[in-house]
Amino acid sequence: MSAVAATLADVREMLTECAAAQEKATADWHEAEPGLADSSPAGPREAFSALVLAQHLANFRLWHVEDEARRTDVGPEVIADCKRRIDRLNQERNDLIEKVDAALIGLMAPLLPANASERRNTETVGMAVDRLSILALKVFHMAEQTRRADAEQAHREACAAKLDVLLEQRADLLAAIVDLVAEYAAGTKRPKVYFQFKMYNDPALNPALYGAAKK
Repeated sequence: MSAVAATLADVREMLTECAAAQEKATADWHEAEPGLADSSPAGPREAFSALVLAQHLANFRLWHVEDEARRTDVGPEVIADCKRRIDRLNQERNDLIEKVDAALIGLMAPLLPANASERRNTETVGMAVDRLSILALKVFHMAEQTRRADAEQAHREACAAKLDVLLEQRADLLAAIVDLVAEYAAGTKRPKVYFQFKMYNDPALNPALYGAAKK
């Protein structure tokens, strides 16, 4: 691929590869904590893929901090620390969703018709890629449950059935994402970056924070 995504097929292939990369990274990161990402990807396609993995890493870390936050055998200071980490990671997660959307629109710019319809999708590609990320984590952890030696056979079988559903849903979602970028290229829908403007972390927007500062 050149400096931009040359064809719709390139974009669709890129998104499929990103989904596979999420799956591989989930397994790899459970073996060893990920190192620093490449800060200077070779081109727009590589930059997009790096953003997708960075967003997935935020979800990976969020998943495990949320597990810790649900423990009942630790003191309130541990739970409070988890809550603050969850807030930071959620902010990072949502910021990266917006960056994924912006990067995709930049890659697809040459393919987008000038007279595209003003019809919008109910979620952006970045939001859907975030859902793919969560599904990759669910698939990994549900698969773990099917192999638990300390659990009953009925538990393993129930988890195997749930795993089949998760895999089907993940395949459906990836197909829907690929269809959506095709609609963008055809001009039947128009992409757009949607901003979350999370307020809870901003001391200028969260009343509990700016109220406490005034006191």
